[in-house]
Amino acid sequence: MANPVMEYVAKVVEESVKVIEEQVDGELSKLDDDMDRLREKRLQALKAAQKQKQDWLSKGHGEYREIPSEKDFFGEVKESKNVVCHFYRNSTFRCKILDKHLAILAKKHIETKFITLDVEKAPFLSERLRIKVIPTLALLIDGKTKDYVVGFTDLGNTDEFSTEMLEWRLGCAGVINYSGNLMEPPTQTHTSAKKFTKVEKKTIRGRGYDSDSDSEVD
Repeated sequence: MANPVMEYVAKVVEESVKVIEEQVDGELSKLDDDMDRLREKRLQALKAAQKQKQDWLSKGHGEYREIPSEKDFFGEVKESKNVVCHFYRNSTFRCKILDKHLAILAKKHIETKFITLDVEKAPFLSERLRIKVIPTLALLIDGKTKDYVVGFTDLGNTDEFSTEMLEWRLGCAGVINYSGNLMEPPTQTHTSAKKFTKVEKKTIRGRGYDSDSDSEVD
């Protein structure tokens, strides 16, 4: 003969298990929905990133290019947010050193346009941007000259500076997306890092350049 008490306990346990199963099913369903939303967001982000990459490449990013004249300079600058322009002279051998490093960085940082211009073909632009020392890198953001790298002083004052050192320097100016430590240059001691960060703030522009007085290139 069946025990009423045991039957009652079994029924309670069964109902409890059913409630728990429903709760677990609900949580799993919610988790699946959350995962679907995350996957969709990631997919959209990847599509946006790919579209942005293609847009950059269509504008000449991803390679280090020489532009033929100062007239071309204005068009190149207007269509890209971040631009690094190397003002060079064929007779200045240190320009070749910069060329090597800039070609590497152009491929790594496609968010930035890397171009070079013969200073002798750009007398008006050289005067307007106050290009007096060769080589000089003009660093432009949103059509304005935000900073300059004049010679190799900011790169350790040596012809043997590394690509990473130049990358750090461009990162300090905000003209590339730099993932390293901006407070400390690569291959430098902690003491040297303090000197470099001070230079970046105060004397890196030389010849009277100032971060609060941007030069328009419109």
